[in-house]
Amino acid sequence: MRITSDLFHAYLKCPTKCWLRTTSELATENKYPEWVKTQNYSYRTTGVARLIAASPKNEIALSPNLKNVKTAKWRLATSLATETQFESNVLESELHAVELVPAKGRGQSAYLIPIRFIFTNKLDKDDKLLLAFDAFTLSQSLGREISFGKIIHGDNRATLKVRISPLVGEVRKRIDKIAVLLTSSTPPELILNRHCAECEFQTRCHKEATQQDDLSLLSGMTRKERKKLNSKGTFTVKQLSFAFLPRRRPKKLRDKQERYHHSLKALAIREKKLHVAGRPELQIEGTPVFFDVEGIPDRDFYYLIGLRFRNGDSIVQHSLWADTAEDEAQIYLQFLKILETIEKPSLIHYGSFETEFLKQMGARYGTSVQAVLENNGNLSPTNLLSIINGQVYFPTYSNSLKSIAPWLGFKWSDTSLAGIKSIAYRCEWEATHNLSVKNALIDYNAEDCQAAEIIAQVLLRLNAIDPANGDQQKFEDAVHVDSLKNPRKVWGSFESQFEEFEKINVAA
Repeated sequence: MRITSDLFHAYLKCPTKCWLRTTSELATENKYPEWVKTQNYSYRTTGVARLIAASPKNEIALSPNLKNVKTAKWRLATSLATETQFESNVLESELHAVELVPAKGRGQSAYLIPIRFIFTNKLDKDDKLLLAFDAFTLSQSLGREISFGKIIHGDNRATLKVRISPLVGEVRKRIDKIAVLLTSSTPPELILNRHCAECEFQTRCHKEATQQDDLSLLSGMTRKERKKLNSKGTFTVKQLSFAFLPRRRPKKLRDKQERYHHSLKALAIREKKLHVAGRPELQIEGTPVFFDVEGIPDRDFYYLIGLRFRNGDSIVQHSLWADTAEDEAQIYLQFLKILETIEKPSLIHYGSFETEFLKQMGARYGTSVQAVLENNGNLSPTNLLSIINGQVYFPTYSNSLKSIAPWLGFKWSDTSLAGIKSIAYRCEWEATHNLSVKNALIDYNAEDCQAAEIIAQVLLRLNAIDPANGDQQKFEDAVHVDSLKNPRKVWGSFESQFEEFEKINVAA
């Protein structure tokens, strides 16, 4: 079985992705993977050129024979295709570059340092394992130990030195698992995960998971929780929906937020109705200001702040744009000045990204949003997602803004910008300064603010419902959990011509 570095990397992200790449499965219209591939190739090309420019010409080699390391005169080699037999598999990798460090004295041997280029500023364990695969392939082909390698990454071309020996055991295990996977004629168990948004097979896998009604469609469910349900015979969302049992909460717990129930989420999806547990406590004092932030997490850079609020009968929308990282402070201070002009502003957002933004900006620039809000007589910012979690169950597989708002009837004008794909658009603007790309991002951000406002209006209506008075009828398609009956406590009448069966039923 031939295992390449591309297949190894794909397996680290998702076994299904690895298997599909070997079957010539057609990729979907997700453009983000192609953008990532282009970025990495461009970064690698530039990085190799820099290394070559910094080295003497007589010490540079292109794809040299690595078996003659002892007599080699080169110190930097680029584009090395390596291939080796490992057990019953053929390992194949193209090393971006290799540095040769000559022996320092007699009795010592020269050693090789594989180098890999990765364009992101932040690295994860998968990046280190990919370098370890390069080093392992090189080590096996030469029959000599590779002690460490280097990853050159990010805007500042930082160099991370990685020890290979602690990673070799895990690389071997992954190779064995990939070999077993690729010998199978059927794909592995389909499990949606966070990498789906970055994968070229996203549409294909989501369609298949929907047909199977797979539990991994519930984005909030962990792998451990899913396995536990599988061990009990629950494999689909519909099966899970029958597991929810409404219970009367003890008085001492009624003031505490209800824990999240995956089974209740599944029930909402099955019934196609919004379900409410408890009473969502959303109270807005003053002027509600809905805001949304766009940024590049890899750089810790926030480039767009959108604000939406009402001034009388009109709607005011601000879009604060930063051309460069140096402009970030400017748009943040503009953001604070706008809040100061609003009478008793009540800052509202959706999700933890904006929470982290407020925390980071206060630490970087010395002025917190909290201080501005308190000076204007209002409370802390409100995260709508924290109110929804455990209390409001929309009939959607995810609690993301992009899932809930469409169910409420809202539509984005450009769905191709959703989530991680907006990062590619921002990078395209930085390269081209195309005004249409910038306007698309600004419109997308403004619509996020509008979607958050629509969800807030729904939560306010739910907060006004008193289930004890049957008020849930005021909200169409809303079901309050307290109104549900426990199906296991209701036994229908049973009659049989066999008296023994009736006795058994009574005993049950």
